[in-house]
Amino acid sequence: MRKSILLLLSVLVVASMLVTACGGAPAAPAPAAPAEEAAATEAAPANDAAPAEAAAPASGDRVQVRWFIGLGTGADAQQIPIEEEIVKRFNESQDRIELVMEVVPNVSARDTLATQIASGNGPDIIGPVGWDGSNSFYGQYLDLAPYMMNFDTEGLDPALIDMYQTESGAQVGLPFLVFPAVVYYQSEMFDEAGLNYPPANYGDKYVMPDGAEVDWNWATVEEIAKILTVDANGNDATSPDFDKNDIVQYGFSFQWQTDLRYIGSYLGGAAPLAGDDGQTATVPESWVEGWKWWHDAMWGETPIAPSGPVLAAPEFQPSGFASEKVAMGIAPSWYTCCIADAGETWDLAVIPSNADGVVNSRMDADTFRILKDTKNPDAAFEVLQYFLGDAAIELATTYGGMPARLDQQQAFFDSKKEQFPFVTNWDAIIQGLAYPDVPSAEAYMPNYNEARDRVTKLETLVMNEATIDLDAEAASLQADLQAIFDKAQ
Repeated sequence: MRKSILLLLSVLVVASMLVTACGGAPAAPAPAAPAEEAAATEAAPANDAAPAEAAAPASGDRVQVRWFIGLGTGADAQQIPIEEEIVKRFNESQDRIELVMEVVPNVSARDTLATQIASGNGPDIIGPVGWDGSNSFYGQYLDLAPYMMNFDTEGLDPALIDMYQTESGAQVGLPFLVFPAVVYYQSEMFDEAGLNYPPANYGDKYVMPDGAEVDWNWATVEEIAKILTVDANGNDATSPDFDKNDIVQYGFSFQWQTDLRYIGSYLGGAAPLAGDDGQTATVPESWVEGWKWWHDAMWGETPIAPSGPVLAAPEFQPSGFASEKVAMGIAPSWYTCCIADAGETWDLAVIPSNADGVVNSRMDADTFRILKDTKNPDAAFEVLQYFLGDAAIELATTYGGMPARLDQQQAFFDSKKEQFPFVTNWDAIIQGLAYPDVPSAEAYMPNYNEARDRVTKLETLVMNEATIDLDAEAASLQADLQAIFDKAQ
């Protein structure tokens, strides 16, 4: 855990550096996030697309390198053709390596990869993947240090490189993408409600319809979200005639961020579930209060956020914000990978603060990992260099992440502006670099997969049950997590 904390502190250090460098420029759980999982994504949106057909087997004297996609982002239908083109270009660029792409839906990627590894048939390269997806296979990645003699580190802050070092000093990853969180909002819905847009800059006030300037905090989000939540008769949630059982538009949603660790970090501040010692299960009281706020936002007398059953309804497909029936959503910048379904009136704003004026946000980071059991480490590392070099800008645009390498960032934003010319505030992403979650919401926990599944079990309950005792559920979660952690001792 000590190393995890140091790694996350490194994120904070590099965030400050990057801000300086860029400052001018169904009744089921909510869908799984990318990555860092979100990431991130550490994770990308879950999807039900069938695995893409793998490229033809290696022929002649070529060494085959298998690229496993889906543990984080990358399995969305909009991303696959671009990944296929990148594979095609790499294979045509030389005659020694045959890169083979394997795409698995995010919802089944973890189990699929675990089965492959257990059977001795694991891929060579995994990614892009954030901390959450990577933690599921903690300890199974190749140490890249022996292969880095000719790797170009120009434009990469050493703190970012160190972020991927383990307790033993192994270099198990290299910097690729960072994803600060932002508020996505539908400007047309704000216009229709007679509301001003959310602030474009941290520290700015929100201007209410009467001209009053108020802090951009969670109380303000709740207040304007009520005005933006509308029933079938056109009544908003501030009206005495509002029908909470027939809502056609919601004011707010945690788009792809419904993992309770994420909710806790946004609303209660960053904290490790494994405690400062990495072994003691701890559920912060501030997180429980945040979970209560979110549950009430879905199930209270004046709901402002869609619940699990609502998100599963056909009219809210392909996802909450993308259905164009949600006015505001929070997600890391990777959501720009797959937001095409959300129309052409959305824009970006900054994350709200808590009641004390403190901004608690999140920042995912994605990279590619090479399995330590690969039979072709040299060839796999050559592919990795291609992903982080010649293909980096195209992949970054596809995955919605800002490149960690400074000299690639302007090209990324230029591409995003061309892709979404109606967006006016890309600077919200750059500003968000100053507000990472330290420690990360996706920090490693002992017996990680089982611990994560236990958190997801409570997430499902919160999303789908109108009446729950969250104090009791939090106490039960802490006890169960401790038992899970103890198994790893």
